[in-house]
Amino acid sequence: MRLLRGNPAARRAVGLVLLAVAVSVACVFLGRWQWHRHVARDAAIRLVEQNYSADPVPLDALLPEPGVELDPGDVWRQATVTGTYDADAAVLLRNRPVNSQPGFHVLVPLVQADGSALVVDRGWVAWDDDASGEVAVPAPPSGEVTVTVHLRRDEAADPRSAPAGQVQAINVGQVLAAGGSDAASYAGYGGLVDETPAPAVALGRLPAPSTDPGSHLSYAFQWWTFSVGSLAAFGWLARRELLEGAEAAAGGAPDGGADGDGSPRPARPAPASRRRRTSDEDAEDALIDSQLG
Repeated sequence: MRLLRGNPAARRAVGLVLLAVAVSVACVFLGRWQWHRHVARDAAIRLVEQNYSADPVPLDALLPEPGVELDPGDVWRQATVTGTYDADAAVLLRNRPVNSQPGFHVLVPLVQADGSALVVDRGWVAWDDDASGEVAVPAPPSGEVTVTVHLRRDEAADPRSAPAGQVQAINVGQVLAAGGSDAASYAGYGGLVDETPAPAVALGRLPAPSTDPGSHLSYAFQWWTFSVGSLAAFGWLARRELLEGAEAAAGGAPDGGADGDGSPRPARPAPASRRRRTSDEDAEDALIDSQLG
């Protein structure tokens, strides 16, 4: 500490080292954050690739009774179920454009023989490009229908309000409440793959889930590179501060100056003068001068 008080260059060097450590640690944690996002995204992609095209199974094989939550490992599995669409309880899902086209998803409860209902996302209808005007929603097939769906977990309830007959999220409780249905339901819903008989007017098909891994992995390595680079860069700056400080101290007080701790520095001895050697020309000139004199 005494050395730092008397040496501004050392203080600056220590400050640079501390800054380097702080920046490096922050970059390490940012890299870890991006790495965890990459791992989660990679797991989601593997789940899609495993389940999306798997053979359909009966609904009760994955959701045996109302109120049961869908196992996370069964997301995107295909299931078949037979029932009757409750068209009067249809609800529109807001703010879910498809391929940048404004539109609404059409959510309709499919009521089974025991009275339980599975909310089915039957597809989507386009809205005007300026998101104005009325939306015409084709009716679902009437009577008994057999549908194949991709099962999805229930979305979290959205606290935002919505116009009558619309919702902000595919939360089964909110969907049934908005449609005025009190049927027992599952803690999950289905995205339509196929329905028999087919409707008179089909809705737009739901897009397949994205399997793009994103840039999380490259971002992680970039942050870790910044971490190492900050140590190298600030370390170099700290070393330069120390060297320049040492040079300034050496050149600033050559004779009787003060050291870094304030103690007097002994004076440097004066360099010994060199006697000039007498050249042959000087000796010859001296001889001539003596003869002439």
